[in-house]
Amino acid sequence: MPLARRKTEIFPRALGFSPYVWLVYMVIPLFNMAYERGIKMVLGYAMIAIFIVSYRQLFFSERLTAFWLAVQMIIIVTLSLLYLPFYSFMGFFTANFIGNYQDDRKFRIAFAAFVASILLPILGNIRHLTVSDYLTLVPFIMIMLMTPFGMRSMNLRKQLELQLNEAREQIEILVKKEERLRIARDLHDTLGHTLSLLTLKSQLVQRLTDKDPEKARLEAREMEETSRAALRQVRELVSDMRTLTVAEEIEEVRSILHSADITLESEGDTRLTGIPDLTQNILSMCLKEAVTNIIKHSRATACAITIRKGTSDVRMVIRDNGVGLEDSGLSTSQGNGLKGMSERLALIDGTLKLASSGGTELIITVPIIIKGKESVTA
Repeated sequence: MPLARRKTEIFPRALGFSPYVWLVYMVIPLFNMAYERGIKMVLGYAMIAIFIVSYRQLFFSERLTAFWLAVQMIIIVTLSLLYLPFYSFMGFFTANFIGNYQDDRKFRIAFAAFVASILLPILGNIRHLTVSDYLTLVPFIMIMLMTPFGMRSMNLRKQLELQLNEAREQIEILVKKEERLRIARDLHDTLGHTLSLLTLKSQLVQRLTDKDPEKARLEAREMEETSRAALRQVRELVSDMRTLTVAEEIEEVRSILHSADITLESEGDTRLTGIPDLTQNILSMCLKEAVTNIIKHSRATACAITIRKGTSDVRMVIRDNGVGLEDSGLSTSQGNGLKGMSERLALIDGTLKLASSGGTELIITVPIIIKGKESVTA
């Protein structure tokens, strides 16, 4: 099977017609060269042809950039000294490519050589130039000498925009990963306490089946309602439509603790007026996880939730009268629940502390940031 031929590009296709448009300015030196005669005209056209080839090569040969720039500068000096000083205007082509240097040292060297290639012909023709010649040359020379800096600034900006786009793509990837992790945590927190409740109720139904069938049926009906509610919560959670407040969560955990024969007392500003939804949601999830741990590990009969909103922070304390950390086998280094709480609170600069004295005490603190006359949590 014959190999496909590689199509030769005159200029990079990605640049469109821009390189061809700049070639229009080569009409001027080609027109001026027509006034020469004999070998001088032939050599002049040959140098212009080489200059055009170098212009093309500078778009492709990154390793030979310095070589082709040197070729252009030599041609500019030769044409400007031996023909007309106005051939120095060809330096606009060279100036654009000098601006491609990102390395400061290479840029300074190339720019110094470029300045020499432009000024040397002027000095060589200083006796032959008139005032009108200077009025024509000087403004264009000033523009040429500034062009490398403008092109370099534009190229650096393009590079920064490219890096910014890459950074945005990385951020999007990280956000997606964090979102998947968040959903996994929320599913764990949402289903964890519900499954614990269903386990307790199923055990209760087994005990009541023979003793009190009517109550067993009621408990079974509550289990069905609980499972349906859990399914609804999962759907809302995945669709990112559910935002819990602390006050709502306290009422939910009250029902859960009651089913586990654990009394609940709440104290303080449970509404947390002025606290953002994100903070309330994270505090609610932490509360739910804490109650799940109490039901699973504490063997407590009473639980108390105290919420205090101060000038600098919001503090939520969850206590139980259970067996404590040591006897329950629970520690800050174990369990996805406590780890998840810590990671969630870290998002809003919150902290979590555990203490054990006649039960377990969980202290959650979230700082409040003062902005003018308004205060919001971190």
